[in-house]
Amino acid sequence: MIITRTPFRISFVGGGSDMEAFYSQYPGAVLSTSINKYMYISSHRFFEPDKIRVKYSQTETVSNPEELEHRILREALKAYGKKGIEISSIADVPSGTGMGSSSAFTVGLLHNLHAAEGRLVSKEQLAEEACILEIEQLKEPIGKQDQYAAALGGMNVLRFLPNGKVNIEPVYMNDEVWKALESHLVMFYTGQQRSASKILAEQKKNLPQNNRIEILRQMTLLVDELKEALVHGNLEAMGHLLHENWMLKQQLASGISNPLIGQAYEAARSAGALGGKLLGAGGGGFLLFFCPPERQEKLKQALHKLRTFDFAFESEGSTLIYYGREQ
Repeated sequence: MIITRTPFRISFVGGGSDMEAFYSQYPGAVLSTSINKYMYISSHRFFEPDKIRVKYSQTETVSNPEELEHRILREALKAYGKKGIEISSIADVPSGTGMGSSSAFTVGLLHNLHAAEGRLVSKEQLAEEACILEIEQLKEPIGKQDQYAAALGGMNVLRFLPNGKVNIEPVYMNDEVWKALESHLVMFYTGQQRSASKILAEQKKNLPQNNRIEILRQMTLLVDELKEALVHGNLEAMGHLLHENWMLKQQLASGISNPLIGQAYEAARSAGALGGKLLGAGGGGFLLFFCPPERQEKLKQALHKLRTFDFAFESEGSTLIYYGREQ
């Protein structure tokens, strides 16, 4: 049996500039971090050597990968070219909640299949292969940040260049600042799941409008501001930059926010949060807030109808956590 563990991510500022429709014209940039919530992919020899079995939210047993309904598994196993394998996935967080679960699945699956063939691959190669599978082969209207965040781990500035390359800049902070930053972040689950593809497709369609391009350019400028603030321990600036990014992001597509999210965000600001954002493309999932520790009890009372969700930063990225050799 082989088991890979791949982290989910939270993106702070710059989201949306990782889509080719934008970075082909202007360099994109995102500041994000991986967290200690994971996608686990296991694989082992299937009892029936001429079949494939996959288990996710449903179970499929097929004779050829082309018959699989799960699009990512289908494409990956077509390239893998072998039968007699069973693959299962378990996630700490449900899909459609804004933490990059689809790309974490893809990265973890590719990592697992490489390990099954005895291949050691770099984290950058895993990220790029996941981008090719999701964006080029499956034509998903998504960007590149999730694949790189899941593969690399840690907190990074990811820069998306017009030639398609991705530059990686780790954000270095001392332990005291790391711990302080974690203590200032509070996350709530809205209870709503959504399809990121629909919102991102609208966002992509809207990009040719000049004002949308300019909005994304403003969002990318916030990335370096936030990086400098974090490196120098100016944590309060993060709250204000998150707020500025969220105000800009809502102008990119109609489904990014909704009345529930809007009311919760305003209630959080009134209770002492300096800023925040909805994770992912929008429409549901998790709300993240920057709030001084002494005001967090008031914040939780203001959003008592929403479930708090504890997390911590992680730095390993996609990892092979078990490799059991067959006899």
